[in-house]
Amino acid sequence: MEQLESEVPPLPPRFRFRDLLLGDQSFQNDDRVQVEFYVNENTFKERLKLFFIKNQRSSLRIRVFNFCLKLLTCLLYIIRVVTDNPGQGVNASHICIYYPLFWYVQVIVAIISFLETMLLMYLSYKGNIWEQIFQVSFLLEMINTVPFIITIFWPSIRNIFIPVFLNCWLAKCALENMINDVHRAIQRTNSAMFNQVLILICTLLCLVFTGTCGIQHLERAGKNLSLFNSFYFCIVTFSTVGFGDVTPRIWPSQLLVVIMICVALVVLPLQFEELIYLWMERQKSGGNYSRHRAQTEKHVVLCVSALKIDLLMDFLNEFYAHPRLQDYYVVILCPSEMDLQVRRVLQIPLWSQRVIYLQGSVLKDQDLLRAKMDDAEACFILSSRNEVDRMAADHQTILRAWAVKDFAPNCPLYVQILKPENKFHVKFADHVVCEEEFKYAMLALNCVCPATSTLVTLLVHTSRGRLVILHNQAEGQQSPEQWQRMYGCCSGNEVYHIRLCDSKFFGEYNGKSFTYASFHAHKKYGVCLIGIKSEDNKSILLNPGPRHIMAATDTCYYINITKEENSAFIFNQEERKGRPAGGIYDGPSQLPVHSIIASMGTVAMDLQNTSPPDVSGGKLVPPTVNGTGSRRPSIAPVQELADSASILPCDLLSDQSEDDSVFTDEKDHSSTEYVKGYPPNSPYIGSSPTLCHLLAEKAPFCCLRLDQGCRHNSFEDAKAYGFKNKLIIVSAETAGNGLYNFIVPLRAYYRPRKELNPIVLLLDNPPDNHFLEAICCFPMVYYMAGTIDNLDSLLQCGIIYADNLVVVDKESTMSAEEDYMADAKTIVNVQTMFRLFPSLSIITELTHPSNMRFMQFRAKDCYSLALSKLEKKERDKGSNLAFMFRLPFAAGRVFSISMLDTLLYQSFVKDYMILIARLLLGLDTTPGSGYLCAMKVTEEDLWISTYGRLFQKLCSSSAEIPIGIYRTESHIFSTSESQVSVSVDDCEDTKDRGDESRSNDQSDHPLLRKKSMQWARRLSKKSVRWQGVSRDSSKDHAQRIAQQRLNLYRRSEREELSELVRNRMRHLGLPTSGYDEQNDHQNTLSYVLINPSPDTRLELNDIVYLIRSDPLAHVPEVPPVHSSSLKERHESSIDTREDTQL
Repeated sequence: MEQLESEVPPLPPRFRFRDLLLGDQSFQNDDRVQVEFYVNENTFKERLKLFFIKNQRSSLRIRVFNFCLKLLTCLLYIIRVVTDNPGQGVNASHICIYYPLFWYVQVIVAIISFLETMLLMYLSYKGNIWEQIFQVSFLLEMINTVPFIITIFWPSIRNIFIPVFLNCWLAKCALENMINDVHRAIQRTNSAMFNQVLILICTLLCLVFTGTCGIQHLERAGKNLSLFNSFYFCIVTFSTVGFGDVTPRIWPSQLLVVIMICVALVVLPLQFEELIYLWMERQKSGGNYSRHRAQTEKHVVLCVSALKIDLLMDFLNEFYAHPRLQDYYVVILCPSEMDLQVRRVLQIPLWSQRVIYLQGSVLKDQDLLRAKMDDAEACFILSSRNEVDRMAADHQTILRAWAVKDFAPNCPLYVQILKPENKFHVKFADHVVCEEEFKYAMLALNCVCPATSTLVTLLVHTSRGRLVILHNQAEGQQSPEQWQRMYGCCSGNEVYHIRLCDSKFFGEYNGKSFTYASFHAHKKYGVCLIGIKSEDNKSILLNPGPRHIMAATDTCYYINITKEENSAFIFNQEERKGRPAGGIYDGPSQLPVHSIIASMGTVAMDLQNTSPPDVSGGKLVPPTVNGTGSRRPSIAPVQELADSASILPCDLLSDQSEDDSVFTDEKDHSSTEYVKGYPPNSPYIGSSPTLCHLLAEKAPFCCLRLDQGCRHNSFEDAKAYGFKNKLIIVSAETAGNGLYNFIVPLRAYYRPRKELNPIVLLLDNPPDNHFLEAICCFPMVYYMAGTIDNLDSLLQCGIIYADNLVVVDKESTMSAEEDYMADAKTIVNVQTMFRLFPSLSIITELTHPSNMRFMQFRAKDCYSLALSKLEKKERDKGSNLAFMFRLPFAAGRVFSISMLDTLLYQSFVKDYMILIARLLLGLDTTPGSGYLCAMKVTEEDLWISTYGRLFQKLCSSSAEIPIGIYRTESHIFSTSESQVSVSVDDCEDTKDRGDESRSNDQSDHPLLRKKSMQWARRLSKKSVRWQGVSRDSSKDHAQRIAQQRLNLYRRSEREELSELVRNRMRHLGLPTSGYDEQNDHQNTLSYVLINPSPDTRLELNDIVYLIRSDPLAHVPEVPPVHSSSLKERHESSIDTREDTQL
């Protein structure tokens, strides 16, 4: 061991490892050897093979040289044939002539080609020499090179014509190999179509060139055809025309023609078949989006996992509804093959020139490169909501978003996500729409603000509205129904924006309060100002209140038929004469005449300058009533600047005495103390914090179960709890995290405690503890296991005490074999509840909007048939919302989340739409921003008379901005089961009811079925006759029996259903009194009027949509006050509210 150690030379004293790596010369070792590494190229043959074959660059150079060499030989042959004159100096029968110059060049080229061929044969030898010898390329090389080499040693045959024109086939092979090497060098894998087209073209050229030169070569011993005549003969023959003016005369040339035709009949069909196959495959995959087009034109990319015709048409109709997007291209990137319906639509000239379908995956950079994602103006990534596992669908969407962001980081992303818990994974996207967030928030607001879903859907859709009213093309304008015409006109309102300094609508209100600007803009121009965004504060504020002073740099958000840039202002001649030079806003004005002139999408507003209103003492002087001296109550004018003395701060956080008396009469279990605060447990990351009514102490999980008692209480049904307010029941399959967004808007701090409705979650599957932990802090929130197709579950959860039942779409129904059958179970169950509980307001979510025609279905109803025809007419006109006139949708009783896909599409043009929708629905709470609420018009409020006066009343008293009306009208449906049924005891009232129904129906409802009206008239006439004729008459007695039988028949179904419900309630030990008190309210229709004109008349029971300012926006930061001062302040605020309430 010591000897071995002594043999090892010691290291230098200052040796470092870095010196070895850097090659430090201070340490020299004579034993070091330089080693070169090879990978199977250690022999001379392998090195040559690497240079000529394996190496891409060197082999490409060799093939380019070989291709040029073959073309040179063909060119030399053509030159020799053209310059040849066999009749000079030799016998015409000879087929050859001596050309020394051409011979020298051709010999050199032949030697080079021969040596190259032998070298490549040697390098590609694999043990079978005969296989290489009998290759076509090798035989052609020998035919074209060996004769020239022989002429070196045999001078007498140097003038022979050698058929070197056959080198065109070798040039074709060299070109194919060269193109393959080019594709390998630039790593192009999608070049099969180009290769096949190139091969086909080269084959045709080679056949024509070979036939032309071959016939001319052989005919030198006969007719001696020129090269052009030979070319003419080949073209005529291959095109199957065959004029016969030029024909070969000797048998060798005739044999060559036969051989060429046979080769063409075999080779060309094979080439065409391959080309057609590649073309069909390319049609399936979609090919590429041109790089030149991507750099010169604008395009967006739509990424979906499965493209359905409904999704495609919704996107195209909404995207191209904006004029500035007409020149955009839409590139669809989808991994599945295009189905027949989509293919038919994309073949329509309207879409075939603007929509490009590419089959590919977003996760592949090659497919993203095909779609030119890096040059796209935007990328829309949509989730597949038809998947049974929505979580898996979200995971796919997340990966697609990551892939696009990695490939094109500068491309704006518009992402649709299904589950709220997955939203934080795509927060980097420019715009994100979470389906369940919007869905549950919208369904929740439907319970307190009726038809919120219809309101928001109409706002985010592009509708024709009143833009083409003079052409009678607006939605519903050809309908005989007045409500359809009003509803169709108002449906065209959308949200637009403009800077204050650039606006004619709002420019004159610079330095004035927001409320003043909103009221006067609506009064003067009919536009509804709903929000602003200050330059220093990038947040959008809905109705910031009268304390906000408008600035020139503010961005105004308003609701109108069209944007201000498309509006023209037309003044009357009288106004032009009396109007001084200056702004168009000089002088007071009353309500405008809303006659809208449409010309190429431009709205012209007729501004009339009428006499100013009579003002006395700062009040509007109302007209007299019935000609007497009494006057209606006046409305205070809206102040230009807010009076701080007249606006009391509303500190809801410290208002603990607001509803102290609400729970004093209730049982001990309901006298729970409520506090205001933020929910301590959010079920998912990214939920917006909202100030809510909360329990002072969390409720135990056992107390959240409605149908089971516990040690804290013994209640087992909704009746036992003794709720004062009507219940809100939600039927869902599972307790997803999205349900949290249903509860939060209903427990928001701005909702009075006395108006809080108990919430019952009717779940198919019991919730987990994570969800219960999130909802246990909210008051009056319960759950129960059950389904809507089980009557006992519905009765136990208190359906007869409920005001609203929300039926959420179930994920398990997505597995239906036919897509549109996914809603079948939901529709039938809702129809059953519609028959069992006719007074219940049922709000249903459907997967497909087209299925809403089956909601509240009435067979053989002429009114429903008329609405169906109207829907078809609107669809034929190109309406984006053809189903808007369906009664369930107009009333807000049915909703499909796919209708909100347009919210994501519109955000490409209006980037503020998602934020405004979230603020309206309460998903986001920006400090200083208002919220959506509703107010019902009672008999005491009808003195206001018009919507414009209501606007002034709300702005002047409570600084609230109305944005629309939800109107309910009485309507008689001709064959409804709930139609008027006459009993024996009510025969005396038949005449009055019949006369009244006749007078109303004939004037207001022209679409009623004539047979039903005639039946009602005959029935009323019979009842009148029965009163005047003696009861002893046998004929009258028979008629009475027949009428009684008819009444029993008409009431039998209703009676059977009622008896069924009462029997089940008795079996469950529930009192039937609540069910007996239910009334049938099916003979009404409801609809939404968005931003109606100021002169719209108010009607009884109208519900007005309001944007109320934030109560906490201007809370003074002062120390807590004593209870006495708090009580005085509360009483003062109550008095003020009573004064300003309608």
